[in-house]
Parts: sequence; structure tokens; C-alpha cells
Amino acid sequence: MTTVVLLDPALPDRRERVAAFLPEGWNLTAAASRSPEDQVAAISGAQYAITGDVPVTAAMMAAPGLKAVHKWGVGYDGIDLKAARRHGVRVLRTTGSNAVTVAETTLGLILSVNRNLVRGHVGIQGGEWLKGSLAATSMTLSGKTVGIVGMGYIGKALVRLLRGFGCTVIYTKRSPLPAEEEAELGLRFAPLAELLAAADVVTLNCELNASTRGMIGPEQLALMKPSAILINAARGGVLDEQALAAAIHEGRLRGAGIDVFAAEPIQPGNPLLGLDRVVLTPHIAAISADSFATSLTRMFGNLQAIETGRPPREIDILV
Repeated sequence: MTTVVLLDPALPDRRERVAAFLPEGWNLTAAASRSPEDQVAAISGAQYAITGDVPVTAAMMAAPGLKAVHKWGVGYDGIDLKAARRHGVRVLRTTGSNAVTVAETTLGLILSVNRNLVRGHVGIQGGEWLKGSLAATSMTLSGKTVGIVGMGYIGKALVRLLRGFGCTVIYTKRSPLPAEEEAELGLRFAPLAELLAAADVVTLNCELNASTRGMIGPEQLALMKPSAILINAARGGVLDEQALAAAIHEGRLRGAGIDVFAAEPIQPGNPLLGLDRVVLTPHIAAISADSFATSLTRMFGNLQAIETGRPPREIDILV
């Protein structure tokens, strides 16, 4: 029997929902926990594995009989591609599938920080009416300059959402977009340092790789306006969390919205905890009940193609 393992631990009801999309005759299992031992045990004996946030290590890629690993989402920084190639394991992702979801979450974080929505909510829950004290740091988004770091599917989806706010949008990436696409989207390219200095909102929507790891540190944060805010819905490793916390604590940055962290789940000693001008969410930007069926159909379609000797969707292939 063909077995698919969910590497992210799943409650029985979620496993049942996923199992409903399995090809006929296939079996679904799930890891008991995120520990390395349980992960290796879970993938052993499976032909296919699906991961959301759990890393797929070289030891896991060496599991006998493993044919493919499918990322539920797009970020593959936690998947050992070299080991996959060495062991002949295919690696796939659902390219572009969560672009609108992440873009909407990014916009939500911008508005939450700019308008002090979370601080106001927490204040009311605690019996405080903070209208007066929040006025000094409550800002509008309309007409502001937004700098987007990364301009793939997510960045482009965010640009479209920002049109209604009349924002000036600048972006940076390794290779600028063609001039006609920039004109169509209504944005312009800027080097990272220029973007950081000019933007009222800086949002990170890039992949985590060798060129972006640690990209936003003390020197980069020092280029930003004290009135600016920073949003990270990319990967925790792109940003120096300690440097960001210091900048906000010292008043060198107005606030931040963070959905991803260097260590997940977030650790008790994370320097961003307890800062009232920071909105923290538990890596939820990419998830949406709306896309559940579509994503599973796409993933199992790719895996079934491999099982039957057909090519999976080309845009989803990493290895």
C-alpha cells in the first residue's frame, strides 16, 4: 500500500480531513511529534511525505523507499535539497498557492500596527481605554511609501492590494522585473539601502536562502525612518530579531508585525515578546481554510503523477 506521512503532527480530525483527498488505496499517517527521533520514525516506511513547517533533514531523506517530499506551501529552506538529490528523492511545492493569503496577512499586519488595533483590543480586555495614549503612534497607510523586499507571487499580490490605498510602491530583489511589468504594476526598483531609507512601511516577502539570511540586521534597521514600521511574513532567518527588538525599544523604529521567527514555535526568551508596539502571529500568513481543498488536490495530484510515472506539475518541481 502506498503511504503518505504528514510530518507536521496532526490531530485526528485534521488527519481525517486530509485523508478524504487521498488517491484510492493510499494510506495516511502522521508524525507523533516534531522531535528528530519521531520525525525519522514517521517517515520510515512511507513513500511520500508532506511537510508544512517541519524541516526535512538528510537523515529523513535517507529513509528507504522514500520517493518524494511535498512542501505544503512554498518556502523550502528547511528541506535538505542536496540530500534529496543524493538519495533520488523528488521535492515539490505548491508554487504561488498561498500568494494572496500571505499578501492579505501582510496587509493585515500593516494595518494592525499602523492603527494600533491590537494594543487597543488588549487595553479594553484589560479594562483600559487607551484612545488618548495611542493617538501619537496611530498612522494611516493611504498615500505612504511601501517598500517590498521580494517581488514574486506574494509581492505582486500585495502590490495589487495596495492600489486602493494610493501608496507609492518600491521594491528590491536580485533581478529587477522587466520595465513593462513594473509599469503594469505601478512600482519601481530600488537597491535595499535606498528602499529602507525611503519607505514608511518595509515588508519582507522574500525566500530564505544564502543571499537573504540575516539580510535585515542592525545596519539595515538604522537606515529606516524612526516613524517607519517593519513587517516580516517571509522567514525568521531573514531578520535579526534582537536588533529589531532593540530598535523598537529604543524608539528608533515605530513598530513591527511579525509572523515568522528564527525558532518556531516562538521560544520564551524571544526578545520581541512583551513589546507593545509589536504584533506577533504564529506563522499563519500562508494558511487558509479557503485553499485547503485546492492545495491538497494539487499535492496529491503531483504525488500520484510520480507514483504512476507521469511528470508532476512543472512549476511545482524543486528536485
